[in-house]
Amino acid sequence: QVQLVESGGGSVQPGGSLRLSCAASVPTLNIYRMAWFRQAPGKEREFAAAIILNGRTYSADSVKGRFTVSRDNAKKTAYLQMNNLAPEDTAVYYCAADYRSTGNDNSRSSYQYWGQGTQVTVSS
Repeated sequence: QVQLVESGGGSVQPGGSLRLSCAASVPTLNIYRMAWFRQAPGKEREFAAAIILNGRTYSADSVKGRFTVSRDNAKKTAYLQMNNLAPEDTAVYYCAADYRSTGNDNSRSSYQYWGQGTQVTVSS
């Protein structure tokens, strides 16, 4: 069983930055794909960014150029660096892990394990 624990959320003003971390209970070298999704109040969970074991990344258009996903396999941790945050980025952010390497990067069904989420609030 894989456990994922997110941290780094909080409140920030528009234009500010946050870095989210996702610590895995198993070596991330065994995880093909790690991703970040987010869910705003009253909305469905949506894809934000993903990183493959070979380093390839993929981001949603809504965060491209502002958010950067990375992973440090030595620390068993994935990160989401979020810059130039806007109120519409307010959501619970979830980390996800995929071992099967099937399905699309941006599809929730591609991921077998999920963290509990961390709240990000952007307001003035």
